[in-house]
Amino acid sequence: MTIKIIIADDHPLFRSALIQTINNFSNLPQKIECISCNTIKEVHSYLESDVDPDLVLLDLHMPGTNGFAGLVNLRGYFPEVPVAMISGDDSQKVISHAEQLGAIGFLSKSLDANELEKVIGDLLQGKPWFDKTISEEDAELKDIARRVASLTPHQFRVFSMLSQGMLNKQIAFELDITETTVKSHVTAILRKLGLRKRTEVILLSQKFETPVND
Repeated sequence: MTIKIIIADDHPLFRSALIQTINNFSNLPQKIECISCNTIKEVHSYLESDVDPDLVLLDLHMPGTNGFAGLVNLRGYFPEVPVAMISGDDSQKVISHAEQLGAIGFLSKSLDANELEKVIGDLLQGKPWFDKTISEEDAELKDIARRVASLTPHQFRVFSMLSQGMLNKQIAFELDITETTVKSHVTAILRKLGLRKRTEVILLSQKFETPVND
C-alpha cells in the first residue's frame, strides 16, 4: 500500500526539497507518493478527483487565499482529509490558530529531516502534533471559520478575490465566468457569512491573516 501526501507550497525549491526529504525517509513501513501543488485550486482539483491522500501538508501563505482561510475551506469541504500546516512562522499564536481551525498538526520549516520523519509518521497514524503551549480557544475565530468552511470551492475562490477588493468584472475575467454568475456567488457568500456588504468580506477575511506577535 502506498501512502499519498499532497505537498501544497508555492515555492518550487522548498517543495522539491521537502519531497526529496520525504522520499528519503527510511523508518516508515510503506512507500510514499508525494503530489505537488502550488495553489489551493490545485489541491481542490486533486481532492475532487480520485486522489485520496493520507495527508495534506499546506503552506500558510498560498496564492489564492488569505492566511488560514485555505485551511478552513479545505477542512470544511473535505473534513475527512487530515491537513497539517507548514510554515516558517512558528510563533505560538500561529500554531494555536492552526489547531483551533482544524489542522491535525503544525510543522515548522526549521525541522530537520529526522524530526520531520517522526512528526509525519505520527500524523499518518492520526496523532496530532503541535509544538506549543496550549492557549485558550478563540470562540469568535471558530465561529467565523465555521461560516467560511460552508463555502463551496467556487464560492471560496470568489471569496478570496473579494477579500483582495477585486470587482465583479475582474473576478469574472480571472475565473472565466459571467458577471451574472459572479453576482450570484457573491449573494450566496454574503448570505452564508451573515454579511450585508462586500466590503465586510474584506474585514472578515483579515481575521485569517497571520497573527502578529505582541
